[in-house]
Amino acid sequence: MARFAEVVRYMSFQLYSDVVLVGDVPEENLRSGDVGTIVDRHDVTNREVGYSVEFFDMLGNTIAVVTLPGSFLRAPTHADRPAVRSAAVAV
Repeated sequence: MARFAEVVRYMSFQLYSDVVLVGDVPEENLRSGDVGTIVDRHDVTNREVGYSVEFFDMLGNTIAVVTLPGSFLRAPTHADRPAVRSAAVAV
């Protein structure tokens, strides 16, 4: 497991690349597996690299822009399959 954490710590994402969320962000109604786009990179001395990630609905509307540590993200793979989940909508 330590080896995986080492890889995650040094993983770097290119601007405007797609990434997959590896954990839930409940305050933004984001779930593990949601796909977003890197829109900014944040380098802070003695801290893990952070990224601003924009998440969209299926129509291309922005649903959230959040800043996350790189360890909350992974690159998509050929094994990934798109899925649809509905957000709770207040009436």
